[in-house]
Amino acid sequence: MLETTIAAIGPLDEPAMAAARDLQARLTKPAGSLGALEDLSVRLAGLAGACPPPLPEPAAVAIFAGDHGVHAQGVTPWPQEVTAQMIANFLAGGAVVNAFARQAGASVTVVDVGVATPLPVDPDATDDPAVGPRLVAANVRRGTRDMTVTAALTRDEARAALETGIRIAGELVDAGAGILLTGDMGIGNTTPSAALIAALTGTDPAGATGRGTGVDDETYRRKVGVVRTALDRHRPDPADPLGVLAAVGGLEHAALAGLILGAAARRVPVLLDGVIAASAALVAAALAPDAVGAMVAGHRSAEPGATVALRHLGLDPLIDLGLRLGEGTGALLALPVVTGAVRVLHEVATFDSAGVSEK
Repeated sequence: MLETTIAAIGPLDEPAMAAARDLQARLTKPAGSLGALEDLSVRLAGLAGACPPPLPEPAAVAIFAGDHGVHAQGVTPWPQEVTAQMIANFLAGGAVVNAFARQAGASVTVVDVGVATPLPVDPDATDDPAVGPRLVAANVRRGTRDMTVTAALTRDEARAALETGIRIAGELVDAGAGILLTGDMGIGNTTPSAALIAALTGTDPAGATGRGTGVDDETYRRKVGVVRTALDRHRPDPADPLGVLAAVGGLEHAALAGLILGAAARRVPVLLDGVIAASAALVAAALAPDAVGAMVAGHRSAEPGATVALRHLGLDPLIDLGLRLGEGTGALLALPVVTGAVRVLHEVATFDSAGVSEK
C-alpha cells in the first residue's frame, strides 16, 4: 500500500495553475490584493488539475492518538493516562477541537493507532458531524518504546501506522471529504516531534524542541537532552525516512504522515495543524517530495520546531495566534481562509463580466 500510494503522487498541474493565475488577474480587484490567498488558490488549482478547483468541503478532521515510551524520561508533567482520558473527551464532544469542528461543520474521526490503554469502541458510531465523533480501532502497539534506550518502533510497526493513515485518508475521501485536517493526541508527543524535525532538517535539538504543554525550565532542559540522547544513539539517516520514523517517531506521527500521503495521492488538500503535523509532514515529504503540493500550513505553532519544519517544507502558515494545543484546533481555525481562497475563483466577477473598467 505504501509504495503504490507514493507512486500515485505527482506534481501540481501547471496548466491549471496558469489558468488560475490568469483568472486571478481578471477578477474585480487590484492584482495581488488578496496576497497569500491568491497563491493558495493557484496551488489548489494545480492540485485538483482544474480551475477553479473544487471547494474544500466538507472537511474531515482525523485525530490520531498514541502513547510514548519516552514519557518515562520525565519530558512532561502530565500523566500518560491523560491520552485515553482526552480521547473520551473527544468522543463526548467536550474538547476544543469539538467546539471548533462544530463551528466549521467538520466531522471528527479519532483513530487509536498506539494508545497504551485499551479503549472501548462503539460499532454503531459514525463520523457524521451531526451525530458526533467516532473512534476507529487501529492500534499497532500499546505505545512506542523509549527512544533513548532502543528504537521507538520497528520498521514494520512504522509502516503499519503509515498505512493506517493512508487507509483513513482513503475512507474519508471516499465518504465525500473535500479536505482533510490533521489532529493528534498523545502525552509527550512533542518530544518525538522535535527528534523527527532535528533528524530530517539537520537542526540542533535545542532549536527543534519547545515547551510542549508548558513545562518549566528544568523539564525543558531535560527534554532537549532526551532528544539529543536519542539522536546520538540512533544516528538516523534523513535519506531513510522510514528508518528515522522507526528510530525516534511516534505511531501518531507515522499515521499522520500516511494521511498526508493518502490525501496527496487522491489530489485532496490536507490542512496541517501544529508541530506534530509539521514533523509528520517532513516524513511524508521525504518519502514523496511531490506530497508537499497537497499540504497547506494552517497556523504557526508556538513550538519552535514547527517553524523549522514549515520553513524546510517551503510552507507559509495562514494564521499565527500563538496556539500550541494540537488536536487539530489551529487547522480548523484556518479552514475558512482556505475555503475563501477557493471561493474567490468560483464567485468573484471578472472585469469584463461585471462591466468594471480596468486601470
